[in-house]
Amino acid sequence: MTGTSSLAPEPLDVVVVGEALIDIVESSEGQVEYPGGSPANVAFGLGRLDVKTGLLTAIGRDTRGDAIAAHLHSAGVVLLPGSMSAGKTATATARISADGSADYTFDIDWKLAPLALPYAPRILHTGSIATFLEPGASVVRSLLEQAQGGCMVTYDPNIRPDLLGSHHEALALFEEIVPLTDVVKLSGTDARWLYPGKALEDTANHLLALGAGLVVVTQGVKGSLMATKHIQLNVPAVPATVADTIGAGDSFTAALIMGLLLRGSDGLAPTVMERIGTIASMAASIAVGRPGANPPTHRELLVGMAR
Repeated sequence: MTGTSSLAPEPLDVVVVGEALIDIVESSEGQVEYPGGSPANVAFGLGRLDVKTGLLTAIGRDTRGDAIAAHLHSAGVVLLPGSMSAGKTATATARISADGSADYTFDIDWKLAPLALPYAPRILHTGSIATFLEPGASVVRSLLEQAQGGCMVTYDPNIRPDLLGSHHEALALFEEIVPLTDVVKLSGTDARWLYPGKALEDTANHLLALGAGLVVVTQGVKGSLMATKHIQLNVPAVPATVADTIGAGDSFTAALIMGLLLRGSDGLAPTVMERIGTIASMAASIAVGRPGANPPTHRELLVGMAR
């Protein structure tokens, strides 16, 4: 897999579109590097949950790009053709504070070759830098438009203020994407940055009015809000001893997507929403208990849910 892209041997359940990069983590214990980037973390998390997943991204044909390719391959994720197209692999330097939270700086040039989806997956997921940073963001929006009516679209804006323009510009871009999606997942921090002063429930209602069918807002130890036009419920967080928070939201998103794939014919009934939210919270709890973007395997998630 290293240094190459692979064609999917069979139809994929999920295609993730977005950045893959190297997280350079600096803490009191020194510096280490992990493959990362929110969309790549989601794809990796899905692969570890035994979901057939492909990633369309832009990494370099360099040592760091090879590390990302091998990392994805280890979880069974297909690196889709055209993904090794960047001049160099992007990096995000994360400085870890005493409470485990991370502050990021980025070195990324997001370009994605225009293309059509090779086939319609059951779910198309995107988010983060890939949906805001040009010229690649325009290609991502084109793929979302192609997907309309053909599959479910999930979206996590994963706001990085240092990489965005003005608040007005970022909000406008975000609100152009929401109508192209079925599910919007965002953190409470994202929600408050996008809509300062607005209650999370009101933000969820606003996004539903823009066209989303399900809005999920994570709030760390306070749990998560799950909302449709007819239902709002809060799902408690699963307690955890925090090593760091890198990849926690992406682990939540991966398990959320898996839950959406497995929900059967019951749609988004309250019991279904609560179960999906609990599964996602368990995944995040496992992830924060260990360093870096290290999401649970399907077996680990099942063991956690059985406790």
